[in-house]
Amino acid sequence: MNNKGVDKSKRQFLTSALTVVGAVGTGYLAVPFLAQMQPSVKAMAAGAPVEVDISKMETGQLIRVAWRGKPVWVLNRTPDVLATLKTLDNELRDPLSNESDQPPSSKNPVRSIKPEIFVAVGLCTHLGCSPTFRPEIAPNDLGDKWKGGFFCPCHGSWFDLAGRVYRGVPAPTNLVIPPYRYVSDTLIIIGESAEEKAA
Repeated sequence: MNNKGVDKSKRQFLTSALTVVGAVGTGYLAVPFLAQMQPSVKAMAAGAPVEVDISKMETGQLIRVAWRGKPVWVLNRTPDVLATLKTLDNELRDPLSNESDQPPSSKNPVRSIKPEIFVAVGLCTHLGCSPTFRPEIAPNDLGDKWKGGFFCPCHGSWFDLAGRVYRGVPAPTNLVIPPYRYVSDTLIIIGESAEEKAA
């Protein structure tokens, strides 16, 4: 091959241009592969904290929200309910919540940051059924010992209105209290604990 008359500057330019085009092309090919490794918007939303506005909640009202694919209950307890909770310790398996899952801010007799507002994951700790909200006292089907609470129809577990499990039922522990915090007096964020936010 004859190198006579070869313009080396053109050769260098073509080599550089080809390298740049190859790098850009590789970048464009890599973007979809890297993007698919990121969690989807739906997946990120499933684990994201949930805001709950309690400004319009009536006393005694229970609202349900979803967080991480689980039902979460927010209950506005009455003064009578709070008084009744103090009388149930002898009926409960873990009245002080020593064996239960809750943030430190909810490890108290009412298992909540503010006494009147109760927040819990609405799944029985036995097999994961969803208990029913039964606020009435001594209904015919549950008997005289029932002081209002959550009843799991799957296997008959009883929980009081602080999510504490009664003795002698299949559920081994109290209802789970998710991490949550107050943004204001009427806005709760479920999925972020007060302790995490303070740290």
